[in-house]
Amino acid sequence: MGIDEAGRGSLCGPVIAAAVFLHQDFYTDTKTLKRVRHANDSKKLSAPKRQELRQVLTDLEGEGKIKTAWAAGSVLEIAAHNILGATRLAMSRCLSQLAQGDLKESFAHAGTEGTLFGHQPDRHFLVLVDGLPLKPFVWQHEAIKGGDGRSLAIALASIIAKVERDQLLVELDQTYPEYGFAHHKGYGTPEHVAALRRLGPSPVHRHLFVQSILAGDAPPRDEQADLPFN
Repeated sequence: MGIDEAGRGSLCGPVIAAAVFLHQDFYTDTKTLKRVRHANDSKKLSAPKRQELRQVLTDLEGEGKIKTAWAAGSVLEIAAHNILGATRLAMSRCLSQLAQGDLKESFAHAGTEGTLFGHQPDRHFLVLVDGLPLKPFVWQHEAIKGGDGRSLAIALASIIAKVERDQLLVELDQTYPEYGFAHHKGYGTPEHVAALRRLGPSPVHRHLFVQSILAGDAPPRDEQADLPFN
């Protein structure tokens, strides 16, 4: 199983995590593998290619070949737990979703969030997370630096997370059109910074993230992490 997130460096909106469960025989199914042959780190794919692959994943799930889940860490949770804590919450929610239905027996003692898998000595499958190990995190996992470009399962999760979050920002743009969310997806572009300084933050901005910008500082370099937008 691969897990990844999108929106950790954004100035607004939720952080989104996604998880993709691949059975072992997925990797020997050449016809299915061909359908996801263009999968990669979502940041290295154009928006149309991400959308295309997202539809492929929806189709594969409908055919019973994969299982997917995505979940959010809200702006309020980012404020309460910081961005890393909110990301862990979103990732745990993904795993909780997958621990239901016909995958339930693969998880030890599936139940409430936070008690499902990490405390058990036996591992029924491998959970791979992009980046550094998640601490604290009750789910057993292995972290792979640059995993969204090295693991197919993580790459597929990164595509789902990015597409779903981009769609949420397009929807937020309808409520707050003056900020340009549909274009920059909440990242610290010159357009977004200018709007923030002109209008102040909206209710969906991460206030701790934008305080220094409102004081005149430039956005941190890593705020651009999920570009490109095209």
